[in-house]
Amino acid sequence: MAKDITSLSGSQIGKCKGGQSKSRSDAYSRMSVPSKASSYSGDDRATVVKSFCRYLLEFLFTQVGVGGLVVCYTVCGAIAFQAIEITEETDDLIKKVSARRTSAVSEIWNITNTYNTLNRKLWFNRTHTVIASYQQDIIDLVLAGYDGHTVAERWTFPAALMFALSVITTIGYGNTVPCTQYGKIATMLYAVLGIPVYILYFKNMGKVFANVLKWIYRQIYFWTIRRKNVQNYAVIEKEVDKLENIKEVLVPSTVCIWVMVVYLIIGTIMFAEWEGWNYLDASYFCVTSLLKIGFGDFVPGTSAYGEASHAKLYIDYFYLLFGMGVVAMNYYLLKEEVMLRVNKIRKKIREASAKVRYAIRRRA
Repeated sequence: MAKDITSLSGSQIGKCKGGQSKSRSDAYSRMSVPSKASSYSGDDRATVVKSFCRYLLEFLFTQVGVGGLVVCYTVCGAIAFQAIEITEETDDLIKKVSARRTSAVSEIWNITNTYNTLNRKLWFNRTHTVIASYQQDIIDLVLAGYDGHTVAERWTFPAALMFALSVITTIGYGNTVPCTQYGKIATMLYAVLGIPVYILYFKNMGKVFANVLKWIYRQIYFWTIRRKNVQNYAVIEKEVDKLENIKEVLVPSTVCIWVMVVYLIIGTIMFAEWEGWNYLDASYFCVTSLLKIGFGDFVPGTSAYGEASHAKLYIDYFYLLFGMGVVAMNYYLLKEEVMLRVNKIRKKIREASAKVRYAIRRRA
């Protein structure tokens, strides 16, 4: 019995040791598996992030995504310029103007109190000198950026957004300018990076709008053909089907001109009613802005400050951004028409030159 007990106890101890070693090995194996899985999950995350960034960049540089790229770029620029110009303000021009006005009035009062009317000529000369100095100081402060408003009032988010758009589109109204050193440096860097983005937008959105106008023109053109020939509908249906299979449609230059004129009329009426301008000034603003001239003598939203002016600046932003796409569309379509006519003229010249050569060889 003792031998059996000892043998049983020995076998049980061996089994327990074996079970413990197996459990330890299983534990080690389980501990090693998550590390491999974690490395694999890390690699998967990296590949997912890389693929997402690649797809995002590919979308941003497509014909549709470049519009969102311009909007995001101008919004980021507006936030940056607003933060720089408000936080980095060094000179309070309003306080300087107020202090200079007070000192000029005090000097004139002292001169008047001293000379009164006893020496009228000397009083006139002294007061004239003080007023001339005051006028020159006010001119210098205006050139430095004084317009009667604080920096926070001038650099609102809509105003900063319009400034960012005017920088990358090279309009440059000049009503809102950076006055700090960091703001000027940021403007130069922003323009260097932003102008190529705008050129990309101008080219791609011109193609997008041109394709949209071509599709609309095709639909209207085929609809008018069917309407004019209702009686002979069955006869011309096959011809219309053949024409509909043609993808390339040449939009006449008159259609492009009318689209541009209608867009200018919409902007003229809109800004004339909101800003109180006459229709000539409103149309003058629309033409100079869409053609990127931007003199800065007429800028919407600058006559008053508040929520109404902010809404005007937002609408002006989208009007200009969309309008430049319309200008690019007209440029793209007119270029197609010009190239088609040039190719026709070139073909006629080649045919004429071939006939002349054939006639010369025949006579010879």
